[in-house]
Amino acid sequence: MARPLFFHSSLLHLNNLLAHNHTPLRSLDSLSARALCVLRKAMAGPRPVVLSGPSGAGKSTLLKELMKEYDSIFGFSVSHTTRNPRPGEENGKDYHYVTRDVMQRGIDNGDFIETAEFSGNMYGTSKAAVQDVQAKNLICILDIDMQGVRNIKTTDLNPIYISIQPPSMAILEKRLRDRKTESEENLQKRLNAAKVDMEFSKEPGVFDTIIVNDNLEDAYGKLKEALLEEINKVKKINMSS
Repeated sequence: MARPLFFHSSLLHLNNLLAHNHTPLRSLDSLSARALCVLRKAMAGPRPVVLSGPSGAGKSTLLKELMKEYDSIFGFSVSHTTRNPRPGEENGKDYHYVTRDVMQRGIDNGDFIETAEFSGNMYGTSKAAVQDVQAKNLICILDIDMQGVRNIKTTDLNPIYISIQPPSMAILEKRLRDRKTESEENLQKRLNAAKVDMEFSKEPGVFDTIIVNDNLEDAYGKLKEALLEEINKVKKINMSS
């Protein structure tokens, strides 16, 4: 069974209470005993992963490499957006493309873990998107911006936070221009947002790992190293199931 999505704080609280309760487990009623086993098993499971960084830092490329090598370990949380698809993007694979009205209705209904707005377009991660991944006993990866990171910090999702950063603003600008997918106005907005993002990543305690993507192979190696413990957890679960 997949781990429940938003119960980490409750799990920690109950486990702490039980840890300081010296009553033997056999003395607890059967429901409490079963609950304790479920709680401890859930807490031992793999944590979700939040991957963040400015557009052009190389998050998507690194994610594709990770999913290719560990397709039975990781699952990608498909975000919602109100922007139009770019050439080659697929609905339901790259994003769930929806209207602003549909997205706002979902936000009002509490269907989203985090939302953000950039260049007049809304982005967000739904609870259902994360639950779909966890239902397959996979490590859920969330690709979100710094607004989303701030929102996730207020929940009890308890993920691993990883920031992917470019070597410099000059290199980032070249990468974005080489895409040829942005107007000059939008490109400048992305560059300005990237400056803020790079400063945000330096704040103590925000990210567990910061990876500067100046070489794809090296950056990918560092990403795998940061996730090795969770990868091994899933492998162990798969071997025992």
